[in-house]
Amino acid sequence: MKFEDYPINVSPIPADEGGGYMVSFPDLPGCIADGNTIEEAVIEAHDAFDAWVMAEQEDKGKLPVPKTYSGQFVQRIPKSLHQQLDRRAEIEGVSLNQLATSFLAQGLSRH
Repeated sequence: MKFEDYPINVSPIPADEGGGYMVSFPDLPGCIADGNTIEEAVIEAHDAFDAWVMAEQEDKGKLPVPKTYSGQFVQRIPKSLHQQLDRRAEIEGVSLNQLATSFLAQGLSRH
């Protein structure tokens, strides 16, 4: 597996904790790096990845397989909510899927 095969999360480090950015790998527990800029943190993440992979192969002989996502999931909702969403999608001139994706993205950006 290569660095590019694994998703990364980039998050800001609060100023009172030194500032900069942290990179973590959701599929590789404990594999993290940081840097003053996002670019620097990603460069450091390459080194952290290489070290983590070497240690994991020595310890377990294999690496965790990166998770893959289809972009689809099923969510059961009350009929009344389905109806409200469908009406809103029609008013907005978008598909129900586009509307739901937009609402999910808006909700995630708030957290």
